[in-house]
Amino acid sequence: MKLPIRIALALAALPLAAHAEDLLQVYRDARAHDAQYAAARYALEAGLESLPQGRALLLPNIGLTASTVRTDVNTELKDPSTVTSVPLGRRHYETNGYQLTLTQPVFRRQNFLQHDEAEYQVKQAQATFDQAAQDLILRAAQAYFDVLGAQDTLELDRAQTKAISEQLEQAKRNFEVGTATIVDTHEAQARHDLAVSQEIAAQNDLDNKKRVLEQITGRIYGTLAPLRPDVKLSLPQPNSMDAWVALADKHAYPVLAQEAGTEIARLESKRAQAGHYPTVDFVATYGYTSQNGTQISTLGTNVDQGTVGFQLALPLYQGGAISSRARQAAASYEQGKQNLLNARRTAALNAQQSYLAVASGVSQVSALEQALVSSQSAYDSNKLGYEVGVRIEIDVLNAQQQLYSTKRDLALARYNTILSELKLKAAAGSLSDKDLQKVNEALSP
Repeated sequence: MKLPIRIALALAALPLAAHAEDLLQVYRDARAHDAQYAAARYALEAGLESLPQGRALLLPNIGLTASTVRTDVNTELKDPSTVTSVPLGRRHYETNGYQLTLTQPVFRRQNFLQHDEAEYQVKQAQATFDQAAQDLILRAAQAYFDVLGAQDTLELDRAQTKAISEQLEQAKRNFEVGTATIVDTHEAQARHDLAVSQEIAAQNDLDNKKRVLEQITGRIYGTLAPLRPDVKLSLPQPNSMDAWVALADKHAYPVLAQEAGTEIARLESKRAQAGHYPTVDFVATYGYTSQNGTQISTLGTNVDQGTVGFQLALPLYQGGAISSRARQAAASYEQGKQNLLNARRTAALNAQQSYLAVASGVSQVSALEQALVSSQSAYDSNKLGYEVGVRIEIDVLNAQQQLYSTKRDLALARYNTILSELKLKAAAGSLSDKDLQKVNEALSP
């Protein structure tokens, strides 16, 4: 066997290293699988068709009609002595023809307004889709870090259970040799039972978080790339709440969608009022008719006929329906203005809350990093004090629980701060794949 072949077979026999999927891969899977995003994409495609439909209202309409008719006639005279040139008896004749009609709107106020509406309908559909794209990024990132947080909690609970088990065994040994009381053993046993219960709950929470991620991406991941322990979080830029509120007021996609919706309502109000206006169309027709006879003649005819002219239509009275529709559209326009005001206020609130969450999250992470150092020192000191007899079992268990709680809180604070920054950019309408790429660079390879 040749050497390269033997090397290839040897490499194939080696176990494959576990591959951790990162946030970008999870996002790509979500884009390909998520039903909400797919529905938004098709909604955009449907919305884009409003523009050609609105444009069609200004263009000419051309129609063709054709017919073929067979007529049976039976003619009899009441007075046989009457002299007539009309053919008598039973006979039939056929009439064939077609007509081509062109109608070009000259003045149709409603059509012009509906064409303008179509442009805003496209803007609304685009803003709605862009919002759905941002939501997908947030949902994918949320599900990803929820799984990481649940994994961290489970790992810490397992480590805590293991450490408490060791403390429990040591307490039992110390009680047997008389260097500790039964109270220490009972305290360690109670802490151990509680730790086991927390571990079971953490496992269940992790399974649930994985199911949520699977729903978005359609995949079950063996390993997810964790956040680097040395990652540094910074305050948002620009570091001004008012600046983010101003961005949200102008660029938040819910605001843009509602702005377009309000303009649609305004134009719809004008279009309803335009129902009182006359319409003028340019109409041209060309027709051809061929007959091999008529009711009074057996002679056939071929007729070509063309017409050109303008057609005026003026609505005089329709039972008050036009006025009612105008009032209805005007009320809908006022509703749209209030919805726009609410969208702006909501966007400002989201920007404010997200900015505060990032700012407080950065401070919280910094404080928890210091608390972790202190908790580790406290645990080491209590453990050493217990070994030399100046601390009791409960002191070690409390210090140990504080240490693991601080580790868990620090991990969750980092995840929440990263997610809050993504939500802040989404509130300002600037969240994109590049922001996800930046977060992905903070993960361990």
